Amino acid sequence: MAGEKVSLFIQCLVDSMFPETAEAMVAIFQRLDIPFDYPTQQTCCGQPAFNSGYRRDAAVAAKRFIEIFENEDIIVCPSGSCVHMVRHHYPELFSDDPEMLARAQAVGKKTFEFTQYLVDELHLADIGAEFNGSVTYHDSCHLTRGLNINSQPRTLLRHINGLEFIEMKNSDTCCGFGGTFAMGYPDISTAMVDDKIENILATGADVVTGCDISCLMNIQGRLKRRGEKVEVIHIAELLANTSGGQS
Repeated sequence: MAGEKVSLFIQCLVDSMFPETAEAMVAIFQRLDIPFDYPTQQTCCGQPAFNSGYRRDAAVAAKRFIEIFENEDIIVCPSGSCVHMVRHHYPELFSDDPEMLARAQAVGKKTFEFTQYLVDELHLADIGAEFNGSVTYHDSCHLTRGLNINSQPRTLLRHINGLEFIEMKNSDTCCGFGGTFAMGYPDISTAMVDDKIENILATGADVVTGCDISCLMNIQGRLKRRGEKVEVIHIAELLANTSGGQS
């Protein structure tokens, strides 16, 4: 797939609250001399509506996503949960519509999570990043269980110059966010993220990273409320860093 143009599919939370993650992706593609574009008409992929049971509304968002992206070569997103939505749930939404089902499946086949695209499709490991500090990694649920992406982020992290990678206990245990779950069941969600934070702290790492900003936002919020000093950085930002310093 080298040489094909990449179309950036930027998750809503990244677009609205963490634009530095998208900017990091841009910096990396520029460094690697990979042609890319960003369809400005893109909107939500429909995952929040789907997860809340509003499948008709989710199908409207999905159809628009397909119309916008189906003529692109490759679609890359810094969010495992959104890629999982496109790949696995779009076909469900259009299971009774053969034409839309085929279009959904075609789009899903060329939609990739960011680290997956770098490692599995471009066969990259060292992309010239530097970071002076220790980092641990959180495996988000959709990324790990839904897309089977586990080794790819670790491969990239281990090739960042100056970075000390430290595995945490139960790295693939849910952080408790789960979209609307965190709002519907705040006590359970808080208990889950506290367990995650204890495992992060036990590593002694300076930074916790991951591939889904939703999980990282949840972890970051709880760390701040507890007064902890661990920094939370999306993996794209670590990979974009070439100075070695922490943000």
